[in-house]
Amino acid sequence: MERSGEFQKWKTQSLNKADLSRKGSVDEDVVELVQLLNGREQFFTTSSCAGRILLLDGNIDGSEIQKQNCSWLLVTHRLCAKDEVLSALKTARGDAVLKFEPFVLHVQCRQLQDAQVLHSAAVDSGFRNSGITVGKRGKTMLAVRSTHGLEVPLSHRGRLMVTEEYVDFLVKIANQKMEENKRRIERFYSCLQLALTREEAAAPRLEAKKGTLPVYTHRRKRKTEKTQGRPGSPEKREDLESDSDCADISLGFFPENY
Repeated sequence: MERSGEFQKWKTQSLNKADLSRKGSVDEDVVELVQLLNGREQFFTTSSCAGRILLLDGNIDGSEIQKQNCSWLLVTHRLCAKDEVLSALKTARGDAVLKFEPFVLHVQCRQLQDAQVLHSAAVDSGFRNSGITVGKRGKTMLAVRSTHGLEVPLSHRGRLMVTEEYVDFLVKIANQKMEENKRRIERFYSCLQLALTREEAAAPRLEAKKGTLPVYTHRRKRKTEKTQGRPGSPEKREDLESDSDCADISLGFFPENY
């Protein structure tokens, strides 16, 4: 199967799968971005999150929280209020942690140069932790990520370890990060639209350039009269002038695979 046909098969299979995320649907703030990508034949999205503030209750394993073993006390993709967090903390029984997780997006790309277009738009928009991975069978994946996350422990074994004032301070920081996150998503969408428009405008010119037939110039070989340093006869000079008039003849050759 051709590369383009195989990619289209992957895309159809992926987009027809059920959404197995906790929310079960694409987040509102990235719907247009996801639609923009999936509407282009050279891309399809495999997962996304617009960014969220959450409060998890569980055990801390080193520096990483194993979310599958935690209780989700609070999760929102919008700005959060201090009272929401304090109310959720009352139900904590383990080590509760307040987190802000920024926007993340995974996009399968038809080829490396397509991924590079997305990567450039992502970096220009502030998602400087984005990266491209080329896997088996030439599968090219772009992960759009950011580093402006937040993770702060608030309780231990169900006991609140910080003041309400500090919780209020952390919620304000998380909200600021959420607002910046949304601005970056909007910039990414605008940068991507512009990049794709430029790519589409350049495509016909590239195709036309590829289709141009090579042109060669045939020049007649002039016969010069070999005399003992004297100019040729008038008849000879007339013949040479006639040859000069027809010297440049453009010949178009068929492509090799004609």
